[in-house]
Amino acid sequence: MIFVKIKEWLSMRHPVLECLVTCLAGLLYAIALKYFVFPSKVILTGFEGLAAATAYYFENSSLFLLLYGISQTFLIIFAFVKISCVFALRTLLTVGTVMLGLALLPNMEFASPESSNERIILVLFGGILAGLAKALSLRMRGSTGDEDILGAYFAMRYLKPVGTIAILAAGVSTCYGLLLDYIKTGQIELMVNTLMYTSIYIFTSAETLNNFFRKFKLVLLTAFDKEPKRLGNAITAAAPHRTYTLQQAKGGFSADTFNLVRTVITHEELPEVLDNIQKECPDAFWFHHDIEGISKKYYIKPIG
Repeated sequence: MIFVKIKEWLSMRHPVLECLVTCLAGLLYAIALKYFVFPSKVILTGFEGLAAATAYYFENSSLFLLLYGISQTFLIIFAFVKISCVFALRTLLTVGTVMLGLALLPNMEFASPESSNERIILVLFGGILAGLAKALSLRMRGSTGDEDILGAYFAMRYLKPVGTIAILAAGVSTCYGLLLDYIKTGQIELMVNTLMYTSIYIFTSAETLNNFFRKFKLVLLTAFDKEPKRLGNAITAAAPHRTYTLQQAKGGFSADTFNLVRTVITHEELPEVLDNIQKECPDAFWFHHDIEGISKKYYIKPIG
């Protein structure tokens, strides 16, 4: 909800402010990486996971920036071709801020990664911050790069939550990182320990992202009133690209006939639709629930 309000506030002013919030998302992601993720030595997802695992192996943080910059360049080109120009440029702005943040932020230590109690705090808080940064950037029609670019592409194509793609992208990078960890230490116990903390980070960040960026989560809204046409107009006024279905029903107690108005919308569209229904039809009764599985012909506005 807070991201919807931020986006509405920004859209009423100037796109430059949206770019500033995009930079804020990049800075937040850089903070999550530098102060929480890297000290806990967890393996990231996608290409940045491959870069992080290689940097851990050679104990060279500059190597991460080099590999990260190269991989993100190719992914941003992919975003420009397959998604949209705005999305690619906003992603470039976010990634650039991440790299500057990693290079320029001062070195600080908030917890000791050697302590198991403090390492779990680093992992959890880093995952939450990373998920929030990803969600904020996506709300601003960009991304933090890497698997978020692929996630945005496949989410539009297959109508799946963006965070789901992040979990799938973690498979290759995690296996690669664990292999390097075993080669370096020769201890399977340390490798399993890294796997446990990495899994916690991946699911924490993905769940945070899915909870705060709900563009591809669908909901079935059912409402009825004495004037169903007015209900339908309230829905289409809030979401002009949506339609609705009228279904005749009969009250079990009153035996009165009336029409149910049903529509499938996204969680992103739900608050505005409900606000419009309450404004135009204050006496209407409505309820909604999440749904899974829908035809690929269902339209969701592209990111960016």
